[in-house]
Amino acid sequence: MSLCLAAGALVIALGSDEITLSWRHSVQKTLWEELWRDGPDGMRLIEARIQGSGAGMDPPDGAKLVDGFWRWTPRLPAMPEVVMRRSGATTDWRVCIAGACQPMGAYLPDDADPVVLRPCG
Repeated sequence: MSLCLAAGALVIALGSDEITLSWRHSVQKTLWEELWRDGPDGMRLIEARIQGSGAGMDPPDGAKLVDGFWRWTPRLPAMPEVVMRRSGATTDWRVCIAGACQPMGAYLPDDADPVVLRPCG
């Protein structure tokens, strides 16, 4: 399966069943990353990573500091979709596929909001 980004009627196939979403916290400017993988029961959050803590971004118990990031595996059920908002108050989301990262604007118009990550159907 492949993951898609959707905004209204526009749907963009990403050509991968695993992507990393990253963004900077609007106050702390700390980088946050999430690794998502599509599977038979829906999308799973495989790993979450943050560069620091503060302003509601504290790593949970059991997180490990590796290469400058606090890393952990969230215990969440599979998700049918992830909704992302683009307020313009912060830098745009980044989408990373196999280590190559691009801003969300490389896939969708800058004013596309909300954007939904979901399995392609």
